[in-house]
Amino acid sequence: MLSLNPVQPDEVSLLLSLIGELAEFEKLSHEVVATQAVLRESLFGDRRVAEAVLARVDGVPAGFALYFHSFSTFLGRAGLYLEDLYVRSDYRGQGVGTALLAHVAAVAVERGCGRLEWSVLDWNRRAIDFYTGMGARPVTGWTVYRLTGEALLALGRGEAEAAPATDTPDVPRA
Repeated sequence: MLSLNPVQPDEVSLLLSLIGELAEFEKLSHEVVATQAVLRESLFGDRRVAEAVLARVDGVPAGFALYFHSFSTFLGRAGLYLEDLYVRSDYRGQGVGTALLAHVAAVAVERGCGRLEWSVLDWNRRAIDFYTGMGARPVTGWTVYRLTGEALLALGRGEAEAAPATDTPDVPRA
């Protein structure tokens, strides 16, 4: 029997363990710096910034989804961003991923969100096929950019200088 329930404060260590499994699967374990304290604050603190749901099959943890609100200026409405959807290998192909994605979609609908978005690693063909099979379509013409570490700190402190604009015609210049 499959059950879905919001992550509870006493399940943060389990969630962190599942995040570690996901990172290992994605070959990104070296990027995991999250701690139980950080997750607990992010999920249950005064300024909640994310939500997570656990999937269990016959009481055994089978996967999770973690999501948060985004906002579309074009739609003028909130959206949900699915940061991670992970199903343990023993439970793949049994409807767990579908149930998790449907749960997050239902939250989006209930909250009047204009969209549900997420990213997929280019090499994860099984995930791509899963999502497209649900009716999701890739967003073409966009590239995800990310600032982290020293680059983020430098820019946030006002220490970074903007690089000169390129001569690419479709890149707006400031």
